Amino acid sequence: MTVKRFYETFHPEHYDLRINVNRKQKEINGTSTITGEVIENPVFINQKYMTIDSVKVDGKKVDFEVLEKEEAIKISTGVNSKAVIEIAYSAPLTDTMMGIYPSYYELEGKKKQIIGTQFETTFARQAFPCVDEPEAKATFSLALKWDEEDGEVALANMPEVEVDKDGYHHFEETVRMSSYLVAFAFGDLQSKTTHTKDGVLIGVYATKAHKPKELDFALGVAKNAIEFYEEFYQTKYPLPQSLQLALPDFSAGAMENWGLVTYREAYLLLDPDNTSFEMKKLVATVITHELAHQWFGDLVTMKWWDNLWLNESFANMMEYLAVDGLEPDWHIGEMFQTSEAPAALTRDATDGVQPIQMEINDPADIDSAFDSAIVYAKGSRMLVMVRSLLGDDALRKGLKYYFDHHKFGNATGDDLWDALSTATDLDIGKIMHSWLKQPGYPVVSAYVDSSDGHLKLSQQQFFVGEGKDVGRQWQIPLNANFKAPKIMSDKEIDLGYYKNLRSEAGHPLRINVGNNSHFIVKYDKTLLDDILAHVDELDPIAKLQLLQDLRLLAEGKQISYAAVVPLLTKFADSKSSVVINALYATAAKLRQFVEPESAQEKDLKKLYDKLSAGQVARLGWKVKPGESDEDAQIRPYELSASLYAENKDSIKTAHEIFTANEDNLEAMNADVRPYVLINEVKNFGSHNLIENLIKEYQRTADPSYKVDLRSAITSTIDPAEVALIVDNFENADVIKPQDLRGWYAGLLSNHHGQQAAWDWIREDWDWLDKTVGGDMEFTTFITVTTRVFHTPTRLKEFKEFFEPKVNIPLLSREIKMDIKVIEGKVDLIEAEKVAVNNAVAKAIN
Repeated sequence: MTVKRFYETFHPEHYDLRINVNRKQKEINGTSTITGEVIENPVFINQKYMTIDSVKVDGKKVDFEVLEKEEAIKISTGVNSKAVIEIAYSAPLTDTMMGIYPSYYELEGKKKQIIGTQFETTFARQAFPCVDEPEAKATFSLALKWDEEDGEVALANMPEVEVDKDGYHHFEETVRMSSYLVAFAFGDLQSKTTHTKDGVLIGVYATKAHKPKELDFALGVAKNAIEFYEEFYQTKYPLPQSLQLALPDFSAGAMENWGLVTYREAYLLLDPDNTSFEMKKLVATVITHELAHQWFGDLVTMKWWDNLWLNESFANMMEYLAVDGLEPDWHIGEMFQTSEAPAALTRDATDGVQPIQMEINDPADIDSAFDSAIVYAKGSRMLVMVRSLLGDDALRKGLKYYFDHHKFGNATGDDLWDALSTATDLDIGKIMHSWLKQPGYPVVSAYVDSSDGHLKLSQQQFFVGEGKDVGRQWQIPLNANFKAPKIMSDKEIDLGYYKNLRSEAGHPLRINVGNNSHFIVKYDKTLLDDILAHVDELDPIAKLQLLQDLRLLAEGKQISYAAVVPLLTKFADSKSSVVINALYATAAKLRQFVEPESAQEKDLKKLYDKLSAGQVARLGWKVKPGESDEDAQIRPYELSASLYAENKDSIKTAHEIFTANEDNLEAMNADVRPYVLINEVKNFGSHNLIENLIKEYQRTADPSYKVDLRSAITSTIDPAEVALIVDNFENADVIKPQDLRGWYAGLLSNHHGQQAAWDWIREDWDWLDKTVGGDMEFTTFITVTTRVFHTPTRLKEFKEFFEPKVNIPLLSREIKMDIKVIEGKVDLIEAEKVAVNNAVAKAIN
């Protein structure tokens, strides 16, 4: 059933918002005065959790009805033309991190709060009555008042212009935009500002709990990113400001509110003198992602939530493009290959996964569309695929056309393909429809046919776990390193006599070169042996791809995991961080085949030691001045592997570093700090170490250090300490609700803490639902559970707990898929366990 959209009854053109926030009473009072066109009567305006005091149309009071289930106000306006609808209301100020809400922090021992907003997807209706749909674009004039204290500042999408006699702060009228992009905040904030070469004000804001230097990195990235995008998009940034605000309590990673972007503190602020290289790259890509949205999502917005991917996929691709333009020596594209590509390939191989573009009729389904591995990761792979086909010149030309024709309006995916098609002879829409509107992806089998000696390719949908093949086909960009068609449209193609192709190419034949297309390759023995014989000649991405594809084929039972084990040592001495990432991503999968503390796990630990010992000896535990970025990125993988291997020298060295830094753990080098702390907790935990680390976690405002402390604390092997951690799960003074998933996942993945964490989530699910249940991130509590579980017992318990919740719209798809994921792992382990453990035993001898 298609739900009627409120935009069909009323087209808003301008909002005058007068909002008074009382922090002490935890209440909002306001008026939303909307000028717009009445399309039909009655008119429907969104509201949620509000008390509506009165409704006036053109100055006269009219009858209205509040429809709680529909989150609406039903208004008979009595007019069929332009009208001014004035709605007076009040609403609670909640702690859900949605709508208008307080963020809590400590400064000099005192608890303080700032107020911020989060309106995506449908939470603007909790702040002010509005037509809360992406297509209902309008301009907004905001007047904001609060129980103001000395020194506090207010921020919004546009600059502040005045404070009136009644104490309301007025802001410049916005450009035409969607309601979910409105944002404001106020509190005791510090800031650093600069300007772009075109005069756009760039600012970074945070609470005064942070050191001023923590704002510097973000300020530089934000300024350079705005300038980069103006040039790349050939379209000017249309606002006078771009402010970046770190909120102490924030559910999502960040939010692209136009002109006032909000972030988790961990994704904006960092100590430039002591933050790991990985964390710097992560923060840079989050900032460039949100600023890419200022054009792609804000200037041009999806028409409806079924085209959510249009916003997110593009920003996901552009974040890497921008950082690569700003910091070419970082080789940030490799991070795309180690994060986005595997996330998309893993998630998209489960039968029942959503397509990128999914039908959304009921507003209750909107949040379920935010599947990050599909909408963000797979979607961005699609656009990387398009970029690879077009080249940057054609891409930029097509994008300029897109912005010129749709700015300040709305668009669909087809509008983008039409725009890009103006710059190429390829039918981009035809190619992309096969990827966007059906779920999954193909495995392309490349084989030499024994009957005629021809090289042939065939495509078939790839599944991990049980999957029903319904004959889906894709338009596949092959990216071959030999003579082959650009696009594979058919189920099977014959490329001709293999020996001739091989001779002509002069190197092993490969497809999906660059790993830019969303498929995996299954080479037959002839082709794979040829590739492995020349493996040293492959570039790092090709090596990563080889391990990635073999790992997935093993997950899908198309080859044996036992066949992958002997290959690992071939890559152990690589000087490329992406290869080492792929190596340990594959090795980590072997852990599911062993029981904790069994003889088989001891063998696996010996294999980890064999893989890591040479690199640990080469790199050491101490960061060397002037060492390469690659070495800086390889070291964490190797130290982690060495500690899992229980290497005596590593355990001793890490303990010595801890002892030397015991009086100031935060100052320890951030690249080795998490591993030193984990080692200390697991191998040298004194009676009160965990309690002291928890106090450190509460004390520090450094978000990177907090993550390191959490990783260490949740790795404890002591049952009493596990119980202490679980006792703090619901104590917001220790663990903020926004951070709880990371704590839960950390303890769950520690077999000494798994039972306690699993018992907690089952026993206190209602509390969890009440605390973070309205949030689009809520389903990830189920996802992280699924990543850990792989035994028949846990599968049974998972089903018993979650199957009764399968009819809850937000949870339904996740529960169904995750049951299949765990079932697939249980079946795989049963089938492969003996062979894998035998292969590991053989590899260490």
